[in-house]
Amino acid sequence: MAISISERAAKRIEEIREAENRSSGCLLRIGVAGGGCSGLTYKLDFDESGLDEKTKDKLFESNGINFIVDMRSFLYLAGTELDYTDGLTGKGFHFSNPNASRTCSCGESFAV
Repeated sequence: MAISISERAAKRIEEIREAENRSSGCLLRIGVAGGGCSGLTYKLDFDESGLDEKTKDKLFESNGINFIVDMRSFLYLAGTELDYTDGLTGKGFHFSNPNASRTCSCGESFAV
């Protein structure tokens, strides 16, 4: 199962990339790190350096966005969709992760 990015999230990622004057070759890095109130937290960053063979990065594409995920993070994120909302209930990126057994109320961390 791959990781996907919704059209809304792809549009917002491109807006941020342009606002930060990132090159078109700059990749989005999606990852997982220890922390947060549920034990694991999501990470989003731009990565100019590209694939890292030490962490066995995987390259993906969804809705025109090229992104990389290290193998350890991919184990937690397989099947996840990254979305973006700007409504009254909260503005920002949101992960819909089928592997999460619980999440915190802020949506920033999860457990498996």
